Amino acid sequence: MSSKSWQYRGHALALALCGLVLLSACKGDRIDPDAPAAEPVAALQQLARQVADNDLIGYARASVPPAQYERLQSAWAQGHSRWPLTELPLEGQLLPMLAALSEPDAPQRLQRSFDTQIAGQATGVRQAAHSMGLFGVQYLRNQTDYTDAQRAHYSQVVDVLSRWAAAAPLTDKQRARTTITLLTATARTTGLSTDAQLQTAGMEESLRRLGPFFKAFKTALASYGLSLDGALTGLRGEVVSALGNDAVVRVQYPLAGEQIEAQVRMTRRDGHWYVSRTLEEADALLQAAQAAQAEHDARQAAETEAAATVKDGASASAKP
Repeated sequence: MSSKSWQYRGHALALALCGLVLLSACKGDRIDPDAPAAEPVAALQQLARQVADNDLIGYARASVPPAQYERLQSAWAQGHSRWPLTELPLEGQLLPMLAALSEPDAPQRLQRSFDTQIAGQATGVRQAAHSMGLFGVQYLRNQTDYTDAQRAHYSQVVDVLSRWAAAAPLTDKQRARTTITLLTATARTTGLSTDAQLQTAGMEESLRRLGPFFKAFKTALASYGLSLDGALTGLRGEVVSALGNDAVVRVQYPLAGEQIEAQVRMTRRDGHWYVSRTLEEADALLQAAQAAQAEHDARQAAETEAAATVKDGASASAKP
């Protein structure tokens, strides 16, 4: 498996859980679920609730300040951004997955593949899940793109998912048939399987169409004993440090019957709290989009000027 493929598998679930990037892990006492939430914690819980409610538009609007949100919409319209899809799990595989699930023969083809490769292979699947967990943790330990804290957090997630996969009824034929029927039918209703379709639909309409598919995906996982909505609605937190417009929140969320712990950096802008990494990535994306649009405009202006020069030259030649 390539490092890129594992990168999707290793941390995508953490993104799905909170609709945001949880940055590091720590040990400590259980967070009191009845304690009033501080503002940064409440901001995180709002994001989690919106993902649990499949409200991708609401999640996007709450993730960044209004002015930045409008610029991100413009960047999408100009073809320079697909945010917030880049915040979702398996974002690089979303369109290929939707395209494959939307094909007319997808239910039959996927069922045949399942019957041939997975059905009745419970022992092999358990061994594969165990091996994947060991490989994942080892990979994360050697992954220089992550901080020590990120590696600690993602290792927790990989460990838990490995144990869940080993015990889940992944080889159950009837369950697979139900899941395939659900996902293929819902994928077709999105009408989204190419970047051109995302471009035509626009940011908010694309997110509106993807909401039901996101819900179906979570429903499928829940049928195998992995409740992402339980993780989202069960997210608790406490502020461990705060200085001016910066804060660090320690969070806990349940995953497959176990508790995951992490820390999230938060930033206050215009009186509201946002996940720092989301702001940083959105800022970088907008800078790149601005540069790309400036290059596009300059190229278009040069082409227009060149066409005008040719036209003027042709008119001069035509004069007696």
